Amino acid sequence: MLIVQKFGGTSVGDLDRIQNVAKRVSAVKKAGNDVIVVVSAMSGETNKLLSYAEHFSKAPVKAEMDMLLSSGERVTASLLAIALSELGHNAVSMTGRKAGIVTNNIHTKARIEEINPLIMQEAIKEGKIIVVAGFQGVSQDGNVTTLGRGGSDLSAVAIAGALKADLCEIYTDVSGIFTTDPRIEPKAKKLDMISYDEMLELASLGAKVLQNRSVELAKKLNVNLVTRTSFSDEEGTLITKEENIMEKPLVSGIALDKNQARISLVGVKDRPGIASDIFTKLSNNNVNVDMIIQNVGHDGRANIDFTVPVNDIDDAKEVVETFVKESEIDKVSYDENICKVSIVGVGMKSHTGVAAKAFSMMAKENININMISTSEIKVSMVIDEKYAELAVRSLHAAYELDK
Repeated sequence: MLIVQKFGGTSVGDLDRIQNVAKRVSAVKKAGNDVIVVVSAMSGETNKLLSYAEHFSKAPVKAEMDMLLSSGERVTASLLAIALSELGHNAVSMTGRKAGIVTNNIHTKARIEEINPLIMQEAIKEGKIIVVAGFQGVSQDGNVTTLGRGGSDLSAVAIAGALKADLCEIYTDVSGIFTTDPRIEPKAKKLDMISYDEMLELASLGAKVLQNRSVELAKKLNVNLVTRTSFSDEEGTLITKEENIMEKPLVSGIALDKNQARISLVGVKDRPGIASDIFTKLSNNNVNVDMIIQNVGHDGRANIDFTVPVNDIDDAKEVVETFVKESEIDKVSYDENICKVSIVGVGMKSHTGVAAKAFSMMAKENININMISTSEIKVSMVIDEKYAELAVRSLHAAYELDK
């Protein structure tokens, strides 16, 4: 079997943990498997490098940030390769460039365009264990790029897809996918299996175990993903095709995303194309807009509310203020004290009353819902952040996810 294993920052957090990873990888190799390991930077390393950059500049050049931040993963990769060599294995570390990961030119948020697996395939034929520095690649014009926070997951899935690996294991500090965050609701249960679509919703809605782009890519490339802990031999959660799951639960999980800000545009000029102009400009500035509500206002003006990730709010302000200056929007307000709580489950497709139960529970707890968004397998609600954990626990109990 060809197995791709990815180890996150806490799994390689110090030298003892890197040694622990080396022993785990060694056991998989000795069992007769080919192994490619993708690693993150040691925990805290990326934040340390960010603080170094901020010492000199509040807005450093993004291309330089990619050069700086990509070094963290390279350190881990070389250390793990050294540890594996000491255990008697032929191990080699590779940068994203050497591993053939080619991206577009958007620095700090690059997307993988292709993987040229020839160098990795040759190393596997030679019986080597490959250790790849995750989170990074190289643009078509030869510059180092990074894939954004959590990009090492994306590296692992893309490599597994390109090399048609039998399995891609994502190792973190948690033992799998839970019905909700166990730190908020101790009664949360670990799931044995979950579909790509459910995981995609949970990941995009704030569940931090896996990055949503990596789940999306796994679905596209049909990569069987397992997420599990590097600190025990406990079985993890398999993320696979919906048809591989026999019993489809009504609701699989509750997600909470506190990384949300609400932008309210009041008195938007009611002309054809105004919404298109606003959201196209936001998109061009790489602002990720999530939920949108438009209401008819007064005197030929409309009101538009939408949510963005908190770290995109400054870029969003820059765009929105240009429309205010041109008198196409009367006024704007920003609210960072909100969160998004969501229920997710493929069983919703064939059952009614799922959303009604959620709304009833929120009403019972006197939690006001500001915005609502639904899809075939999801109901999301924007509420005041102070009610976040109460909402999660109440919904978890309402759908009996602790049973």
